[in-house]
Amino acid sequence: MTKPLRLAFMGSPQIAVDVLAALVAAGHEIACVYSQPPRPSGRGKKLTPTPVQAWAEAHGLDVRTPKSLKKAPEQEAFAALGLDAAVVVAYGLILPQAILDAPRLGCLNMHASILPRWRGAAPIQRAIMAGDHETGIDAMLMDAGLDTGPVLISAWTPITPATTFGTLHDRLAELAADLAPRALAGLADGSLTSKPQPETGDTYAHKLTAADQPIDWSKPAAEIDCQIRGLSPAPGATCVWTPDDGGEPVRLKLLMSEATGASGGAAPGTVLDDRLLVACGDCGAVRISQLQRPGKGPMTAAVFLNGTPIAPGTILA
Repeated sequence: MTKPLRLAFMGSPQIAVDVLAALVAAGHEIACVYSQPPRPSGRGKKLTPTPVQAWAEAHGLDVRTPKSLKKAPEQEAFAALGLDAAVVVAYGLILPQAILDAPRLGCLNMHASILPRWRGAAPIQRAIMAGDHETGIDAMLMDAGLDTGPVLISAWTPITPATTFGTLHDRLAELAADLAPRALAGLADGSLTSKPQPETGDTYAHKLTAADQPIDWSKPAAEIDCQIRGLSPAPGATCVWTPDDGGEPVRLKLLMSEATGASGGAAPGTVLDDRLLVACGDCGAVRISQLQRPGKGPMTAAVFLNGTPIAPGTILA
């Protein structure tokens, strides 16, 4: 069994919680947990801690939520922890060189892609949206660059036509939780040797914005299908449906789809049948199987159409 290490854990979203829990279960000493500061959330704009902060506090761990690590007092406080290593999972703050240098074994980043593909903020969503067939988790020793450090160990998983951001996120969380303790053990005893990333094949996973959500039906069916699944369940790819009765346009969030069939030359965005097959720009079509309207929960297309028929020939914008 690997000798327990004294660690700092640095992460914010749910995918990081699984890794933190795995490190605690492995017997490592968590000297401190770092996470993004609480942010306003919900209708009341109540300050809400990150999933990592909430989990850490519930389990009696010391938590720090600095807005930045660039100033000397924060760096000195970090160095004073006397760490063997720091484990970083989607933390969201840049780590200055003084932070990177402080732990004895360095800072280990569990990154949700196989580097150098999809460096940056949204690697899970971008992998699906780009139509990639596989992705994974890299255990990487951090340097001053953006996800550019050498890799210790990797774990791969396929991306299938049924994969969504939600399902892939959960699978990668499982892989990261399994990989992190093994990477730390190999780092500590020298059984794992880091290797530089390939010099070619790098891509950048830009942070998602509202501009990623609207569907452009003139694009190919496969691309639209990947957009829908890559943004599901949140923030969701969107289109606008105007009811036949002259009601107000409705912004629909599309959550599951399949690129299937042909449009028969219909204009992009045209509903082709009574089961939400929609024409796309390459003479292909996408069938919508799950969606959500404002104020309602997700539902299957069959349930939605049972109460809200959308007639063939309707144009979605």
